[in-house]
Amino acid sequence: MKVTVDQSCPDATTYRAARVKSLFNVEDATRFTHTAALDIDDTDWRIGIIVGPSGSGKTSLGRRVFGPDAMWENLDWPDDAPIVDAIAPDGDFDAVTAALGAVGLGDVPAWLRPYRVLSNGERFRADLARLIAEHPAQVVVDEFSSVVDRQIARVGAGAFAKSWRRTTGQAVLLSCHYDILDWVQPDWVYETDTATFTRGSVQYRRPRIEVDIRQGGWGLWPYFEPHHYLKMPLMVAGRCYVAFIDGEPIAHLGMATSYLNTRNGPAVEARACRMVVLPEWQGAGVGMRFLNECCRLQHAGEGVLPGRRMTTRFHTSHPHLNAALRRDPKWRQMSAALHGASKKTSSRTMAASRKKNQSGAGIGTGYGGHLRAVQGHRYIGEREAA
Repeated sequence: MKVTVDQSCPDATTYRAARVKSLFNVEDATRFTHTAALDIDDTDWRIGIIVGPSGSGKTSLGRRVFGPDAMWENLDWPDDAPIVDAIAPDGDFDAVTAALGAVGLGDVPAWLRPYRVLSNGERFRADLARLIAEHPAQVVVDEFSSVVDRQIARVGAGAFAKSWRRTTGQAVLLSCHYDILDWVQPDWVYETDTATFTRGSVQYRRPRIEVDIRQGGWGLWPYFEPHHYLKMPLMVAGRCYVAFIDGEPIAHLGMATSYLNTRNGPAVEARACRMVVLPEWQGAGVGMRFLNECCRLQHAGEGVLPGRRMTTRFHTSHPHLNAALRRDPKWRQMSAALHGASKKTSSRTMAASRKKNQSGAGIGTGYGGHLRAVQGHRYIGEREAA
């Protein structure tokens, strides 16, 4: 495919324009031309990138790849609806939450906010989730990752690429940043400044991430708590694992122990919760590896009870994380409570408690009866999975 951009505009004749021409010896600035040879006529690719500095013709080339109608316009977010309602409103709920999780927008409270109040990083990921959920057959995304922090841009770009390849569509990303190439691992790249076309993703490798895991107390929990969807007391007698990258904390997991009854009598088991991955690292694949390593330590007797080999229980209502745990052979799902306990029973219990405390206020309230999707999983380890 040969794409030619030929644009012109009227010659400026004002005083300032004439002075600029004189100062910088510019004879003609009314025309811009660029011809690109793109070997993309086949359908055997999913993601291409046109990269180069501003003003090098990326947008004009993008408009000619699939036609102007394929340019992604994502400007019609509703002002008051939360993004979980705005993304594919007629689509499947699980598909929407999966798209949000897949692009790294795993902060559940953010799902309940309108697009207009989100941060730039959250908007970037929400846009990607909407694109994944709608998955057009052919799309061109302009200014890809241009307005966000580079760490969020790289991780978000990699998460988007992984999710997009599960669809059958073709996406062309237009960007002025070369740092996303290794994370996206595109099928082809066209560089506008050198007019160079490269086919094949072999030369691009996602950077290796070195993670250091340390065990300690709850001192760093306030750093992660704003990104956790539950506000509850800390685990009794719990310890914490924190993942660090280049000395910066990026993920958190609480770990405690509990007793359970088995056919062979009472046994002790580890219990993990309070898992949080900070937004700038969501979508990089760090979360599941971090969780698995912490649980492996318990299984090997190197965890919160040194010398005691334990399986680990983990409960979550996050749809994306539940799906990932079901796919991992080292885990077995053990429960799936789709609703809360009896609200009548809860009300009676609360009323009895208030009566005991000589207070009759709020007897009509109670927990239970609500929709909840808490699912329980048990880490059994690699050997048992094999």
